[in-house]
Amino acid sequence: MRSKSSTLSSFNLSSWALDNKPLVVFLMLATLIAGLMSFTRLSRNEDPPFTIKTMVVSASWPGASTRDTTHLLTDRIEQKLEETPWLDHLDSYTRPGESVVLVNLRDDTPPGEVTKIWYQVRKKASDIAATLPNGVQGPFFDDEFGDTFGIIYGFTAEGFSDRALRDKLDQIRADILRTKDVGKVNLLGVQEEQIVVEFSPKRLASYGLDVQAVVRAIQAQNAVTPAGVIRRTDEQIGLSVSGAFASEASLKTMTLAVNGRFLPLTDLVTVKRVDADPPAPLFRVNGRKGLGLAISMAPTGNLLDFSAALKARMRGVAEKLPHGIEMTQVADQGTVVKEAVDGFTKVLVEAIVIVLAVSFVSLGARAGLVVTFSIPLVLAMTFSCMELAGIGLQRVSLGALIIALGLLVDDAMITVEAMVGRLERGWDRRSAASYAYETTAFPMLTGTLVMIAGFVPVGFAASSAGEYCYSLFMVILISLLASWIVAVLFSPLIGAWILPKTMASHGEGGDRLRQVFEKRLEQVLARPYMTLGAAAAALVLACIGATQLQEQFFPPSDRPELLVSLNLPNAASIDATDAEAKKLEAILA
Repeated sequence: MRSKSSTLSSFNLSSWALDNKPLVVFLMLATLIAGLMSFTRLSRNEDPPFTIKTMVVSASWPGASTRDTTHLLTDRIEQKLEETPWLDHLDSYTRPGESVVLVNLRDDTPPGEVTKIWYQVRKKASDIAATLPNGVQGPFFDDEFGDTFGIIYGFTAEGFSDRALRDKLDQIRADILRTKDVGKVNLLGVQEEQIVVEFSPKRLASYGLDVQAVVRAIQAQNAVTPAGVIRRTDEQIGLSVSGAFASEASLKTMTLAVNGRFLPLTDLVTVKRVDADPPAPLFRVNGRKGLGLAISMAPTGNLLDFSAALKARMRGVAEKLPHGIEMTQVADQGTVVKEAVDGFTKVLVEAIVIVLAVSFVSLGARAGLVVTFSIPLVLAMTFSCMELAGIGLQRVSLGALIIALGLLVDDAMITVEAMVGRLERGWDRRSAASYAYETTAFPMLTGTLVMIAGFVPVGFAASSAGEYCYSLFMVILISLLASWIVAVLFSPLIGAWILPKTMASHGEGGDRLRQVFEKRLEQVLARPYMTLGAAAAALVLACIGATQLQEQFFPPSDRPELLVSLNLPNAASIDATDAEAKKLEAILA
């Protein structure tokens, strides 16, 4: 064996690693431990977070026709909102007494500006609120409908009124909000109630009354006015006037003074409690009317941990439910995310196994072991940097890891191959490691940066798709840089431990596969024009074939859910819609 080493004026990182083995070993162990801890702490979600650039502005005008609502409400709101900065377009739909306008921002709107723009929308809509027709309620604003309510529980009741069931769900909602990482809890299917006073103008006229007189009497009875304070030496006692309405029952007991005599209000009008108009969407569970609890997770939560904690709390809630109220889980995004993450993880492991198998076949057992030990170091460094960058495990980041896997082992394989080539020529392991750095470090870094540059348009695209796929760029950037660092710092040390001191040369031998490859290479080089023509023809065929491929951002969802839209004429009542929905339920049952 002979030692051969080039003396370089530049710093050689691989030689430094071999000279400082205790420190490098410590860095390797620290990287593995930090990576393992980061992997357990990374959030698990179905999709990466992104900004919804749509806001809903709504207003209601009870009793107005579709024509009046369109011209006097919807059009005026739209005209004002056209002044919104970064506006792309407005969508609106109008029903009798109801106006809804969707404000859609341009796709290249900076995410950091969206909150400021929504503040401007609120100001502009509020500026015209005083000029809208009398009786208009709103405008109301919703810029948080992009929240994902991935966990939904349905509650049905037998022997309980709708109000009693709602009161119970209000208690459960307050209990759920104390769960860690809960974002919002919304009630579904709740029908707001209103008290309706119906009268006959003829009957009022027979008593010498008009509608306004009755309205003024009811308002005066229910007015809230200060009644004074009794001051004592040690306390103050506030006074209040009794007689305010607590329910429709107290309204029915009201008495009016009419022409010197007193008449019960119920002799003049009919008082009843009904659902508010326009009605809210109904909620049904397995064909039965009920109410739902839709739960969203806070942005900083881990969906798998959150789902498990929420299930434990809901089991306690189910045990305390009174007889007659049943709870059913309608949707569980945690299960979907777990299956998605497990599926991607399985594919990732399979890809690692395939890469390692190729490494062992092409490089040999010991050289393959060097690559095998390099992969955990690269992944550990990647997971640590992902945690620092705030990137969790979701379909985009896991897909990026799979894309990068075939690339992140290349650097380690190049380093090992360079060392093996020197060892076959009789060099010692230290010199071989130093030579590998001298000859491959800069080309590997250049190739890594070129590969990263190919994903720069994805990472910095000024669009919603760019925001959604930002983690694709970041994970590939992190993993490829980590691959280069491991290849020049850790792999030479691992190779010095595992590779033998001497290796028999196989470059001049009768490797059949190598001989076949060299023969085909000589044939190709002997016919340059034919080779270039074949390559050009293959490129043309590939371009033609690409035009036949279907374009889609992501493949169809494999979630076990089916959404059916049932559209009726705009004038259809909620009862007609409910009847048609029941028919559809019967068909699907």
